[in-house]
Amino acid sequence: MADARSEPRFRPGRFIKRFLPRGLFGRSLIIIVAPMVILQGIVTYVFFERDLDTTTRRMARDVAADVALLAALEDSTPTLERDGLRALSARELRYRITFHDGDMLAPPTAPATSTIDRALDDILASSMGPKRLFQTSRVGNDFDIKVNVKDGVLDILVSRDRVTVSQPDIFILWMVGSALILLAVAILFLRNQVRPIERLARAAEMFGKGRPVPDFKPYGATEVRRAAQAFITMRERIERHVTQRTEMLAGVSHDLKTPLTRMKLALAMMPDDADTRAFKADIAEMEHMLDDYLAFARGEGGEEAEEADLGELVRDTATAAAKARALADERLTITAPDNLIMSVKKAALRRCLTNLVDNALKAGRHVAVSLVRGERHALIAVEDDGPGIPEDRREEAFRPFHRLDQGRNLQKGGSGLGLAIARDIARAHGGDITLDTSAMGGLKATIRLPI
Repeated sequence: MADARSEPRFRPGRFIKRFLPRGLFGRSLIIIVAPMVILQGIVTYVFFERDLDTTTRRMARDVAADVALLAALEDSTPTLERDGLRALSARELRYRITFHDGDMLAPPTAPATSTIDRALDDILASSMGPKRLFQTSRVGNDFDIKVNVKDGVLDILVSRDRVTVSQPDIFILWMVGSALILLAVAILFLRNQVRPIERLARAAEMFGKGRPVPDFKPYGATEVRRAAQAFITMRERIERHVTQRTEMLAGVSHDLKTPLTRMKLALAMMPDDADTRAFKADIAEMEHMLDDYLAFARGEGGEEAEEADLGELVRDTATAAAKARALADERLTITAPDNLIMSVKKAALRRCLTNLVDNALKAGRHVAVSLVRGERHALIAVEDDGPGIPEDRREEAFRPFHRLDQGRNLQKGGSGLGLAIARDIARAHGGDITLDTSAMGGLKATIRLPI
């Protein structure tokens, strides 16, 4: 027997959430509109089904009594006197009365549909009894009541005002009009309350992408102001931390490069032999490693974002990386469209892309760099035909100072920071870098940048 607990249960809350708006403005509007609609529905039901029906029945009872009396008089009055009686009744009761000699009404085939018609039919039936046939219909704004008498049909045209309250539709008009006014006020008020939250979300998104937010100021409700002020405080602390770290590293860079410069000068004065060349190579490698350490620790480095053509930046950076290694042009393929303008930190993004292209050129003989614009992201892919990285070790390749010991060694001859620096720069732009298997057989590194 299957465990009942393992069977999926229907949860009304989750089902309803599918149809609810996801935005704060839409949900807040529902909170205001839903009770208003429910209240108006209840009021409408009470008015039309209770009060209006009661009032109609009371007014229709007087009309039914008049009609029953006129029908009884037609049956009991001699034929010669009936014309005068009809004229007197029409004048005193303010009805339009017509007699159709020799006609007879057939039994009704369908019941009345509206509240007023049903009330009038019920009261007429109770006033005149089941043996006398009658029909009610609408003629413009009046009610036409036809009643069988002994030798014909008595046709009585009654004004609507005598049967029901005058123009109950005005009630609906006032109710709907007031609801629309309240709804307009609610929309205007909610929009003004939600706008500060939307601005705070945009400011946080821009800051997460590494873009400046100079004109953001707290305003709105007290709680929103507190959240905005907390965001400003957090932003200032992060910027201050980055600035202090950058200044400290600038000093460290100067202190470390000074002795390296003296060593290079001393080597320049020494004879050029195998030991000297090996020592010079070691110093060059130390300088390269020092630059990598400082670039990784500096992160964003205080560079301001600016508008740039991403396609041009990708082409220039990939070409420069290939020329730096003095490689043949056929080893590198670049596909990048023009006119993809984005706000980026150009120097940082160049370093990010250079690291990926440099790694790909080390590992494979052919490298393909492509730029594709998606709906919400720009995708820069760097592919090669090298040995690649096992899927279970791809995330490990992003660890700082970590070198892969098996398969493809992306950090061969380096500091182990190439991919770490690249991902740090991509995330500073609000994006990320992912590794996958390339169609060329090697590794595919994809930079995803939000547009």
